[in-house]
Amino acid sequence: MTQATVLKPDDIVETVRAALQYIAVYHAPDYLAHLASAYAREQSPAAKAAMGQILESSRLAALGRRPICQDTGMVTVFARLGQSAMIAGDRTLYELVNEGVRLAYLDAGNPLRASMVADPLLERRNTGDNTPAVTHVELTRGNKLELLIAAKGGGSENKARYTMLNPAASVEDWVVSTIEGLGAGWCPPGLVGVGVGGSAEQAMLIAKRAVMEEIDMSDLLARGASTPLEEMRVRLYHRINALGIGAQGLGGLTTVVDVKLATAPTHAASKPVALVPQCAANRHAKVVMDGSGPAYLDAPDLAAWPRIEGSEMAGLRRVNVDRLTREEMAGWAPGETLLLSGRILTGRDAAHKRMADMLARGEELPVSLRGRVIYYVGPVDPVDGEAVGPAGPTTATRMDPFTRDMLGQGLFAMIGKAERGAETVRDIARHKAAYLIAVGGAAVLVAKAIRSSKVLAFEDLGMEAIREFTVEDMPVMVAVTTQGAAIHQTGPAAWRGAQQSAPA
Repeated sequence: MTQATVLKPDDIVETVRAALQYIAVYHAPDYLAHLASAYAREQSPAAKAAMGQILESSRLAALGRRPICQDTGMVTVFARLGQSAMIAGDRTLYELVNEGVRLAYLDAGNPLRASMVADPLLERRNTGDNTPAVTHVELTRGNKLELLIAAKGGGSENKARYTMLNPAASVEDWVVSTIEGLGAGWCPPGLVGVGVGGSAEQAMLIAKRAVMEEIDMSDLLARGASTPLEEMRVRLYHRINALGIGAQGLGGLTTVVDVKLATAPTHAASKPVALVPQCAANRHAKVVMDGSGPAYLDAPDLAAWPRIEGSEMAGLRRVNVDRLTREEMAGWAPGETLLLSGRILTGRDAAHKRMADMLARGEELPVSLRGRVIYYVGPVDPVDGEAVGPAGPTTATRMDPFTRDMLGQGLFAMIGKAERGAETVRDIARHKAAYLIAVGGAAVLVAKAIRSSKVLAFEDLGMEAIREFTVEDMPVMVAVTTQGAAIHQTGPAAWRGAQQSAPA
């Protein structure tokens, strides 16, 4: 008979807190190795530059113990509690997990961005501490508590998809077609989890859990598939990468570094299929508690991070945004890297909605947009003399409904991540404006270019307030030119069907 174990509540709280701080700042070694291999193989200059920025920013995050990405995620916990383990006290496991989340996100030395809103329908008020977590509990044999802890950003979480296929329909075709239509908002290169079977909710759960398994595609390709499911994983890996989406949707050889596949028995009339993309942050870790105290993860060896050579900024076009003209912008080429200096505004979903409502009522905006550049960002709070914490871009398509109004106010350019809708691209061209992208997953690298930050309007919106950043040599790429040329259309089209060698 398995000996009973008593788990102390405070040990569970501390384990969750420590794990969340850990995954916020360290990329997992398996992902780093596969991304570094993809970087070495990449032939698309734009995609290679984007991956280089992600790798370099990841190294800086590890060195400085600051978040990999400014979107420090919605916490998901898969808990497996042994039936011979008992949690002392009267607090539930859900309450203990949430207390660990609260402590992790309010850590004074490394505060993490709170993104959870309590009321999803009406007020959408931020809870302020990133609780509650989404916690799933499963009873198993044994006397231990296993916690698989993840922090999933909104960009990739928003791209999760589900369908109920006919039993004879092709899962592979649906997955490939769906990924082709997702755009780049989920921040590739990442990986994809596919869940097939069970019920609707079980398919989603097994897909999300599968995407957190260890990345082993390089080993699988080297030894060869030995089961039908492994054969399907390999086919999906090649077919998805052959779409040419590439890093950040810029066009290239690697869109995914792995594809995970999980199945469950289902009804004879059904074939539920779930797809869960995982972004370049890929934050998750497993810890096991045995009653001896909190469980901690060992810091990875910094030698795991490759040094990116040739990232110097010599020869790149420098742009002073304080003296920017439409004539200068007309010379920008799609995919070109710019180094921005001067004063830029910030604002994202809530700020844009509030500005649009003010314009609809005939009110004057609190900040003039004429001749300005706005960055779609919700930064992490600063520490230790930082001007701002990690400050990577948010998905720009969410601002598409407001873009026409903002351009009508004289806005020159926008900075975000991923593609813009077709109508928005046409609006940008009509106004002789431009859309630029910062690299999703390079939040620390971007933040190092920000010299100062001050709130100009909507302070009550917290991280979504309108700020003014003073930046120096902030790296961005031209995604939509003043003529309407869009790199997220031309890039993948140019690399579609390109062949890549197996991961090293």
